[in-house]
Amino acid sequence: MTDTPLSDKHVSDKQLSHQLSYLLRHAPHQAGLTLAPGGWVPLEPVLAHLGVSREQVARVVAASDKQRFSLEGEQIRANQGHSVPVDLELLPTLPPTVLYHGTFPAALPAIRATGLKAMNRHHVHLSPDVATATKVGARRGSPVVLTIQAGRMHAAGHAFYISANGVWLSEHVPPQFVEFPQG
Repeated sequence: MTDTPLSDKHVSDKQLSHQLSYLLRHAPHQAGLTLAPGGWVPLEPVLAHLGVSREQVARVVAASDKQRFSLEGEQIRANQGHSVPVDLELLPTLPPTVLYHGTFPAALPAIRATGLKAMNRHHVHLSPDVATATKVGARRGSPVVLTIQAGRMHAAGHAFYISANGVWLSEHVPPQFVEFPQG
C-alpha cells in the first residue's frame, strides 16, 4: 500500500495545475493559508486541501510550460497572477526596449482608450517574445500581439519587474506606449 492519495488517480496534471493556480493566486483562504512574503505557503496544507501527493505537485510544477509555480523544499508559490494581496518581493528591473502583450480582438478598443490595466490582478503581464505573447493571446481565440515600448515607458518613470519565470510585470501600460498591429 502506498501513501499516495486516491485522488492522484483521478486528478489529471492539467486539472491539478488549474487547482493550484486558483488556490495560490486567488483563494488561499479556502485552505486556511496566508501568503507569506514572496507568495510562499507551506506545501503540506496545500496537499491536504487538494488531496494529492507531493510527487504529483512536484511533477506539475516541473512540467509547467509557463513555470507558473515555484517549489522549494516544503514551500510552494505561484510566481505571479495573484488577485489577493501579496508582496512578491519583486525589485524594479530595467526592461528590454520592447516587450509584448497577447490579447484578443474584442479587447482592443478598451486598450486603445486606456492602455493595459492589471484588472483584478496586481500587474499587467508582458512577454519577452512574440511567440509567448501569441500563446497567451490565443487562450481567448484569435490572438493579437501588441508591442510595448518598455524602454520609453521606463524612461518616463514607469516601474517594471520580472517574475521568477521570466514574465515581465508593470502596474499599467498607458496607451501611448502600446503599438497595435496594422490591419
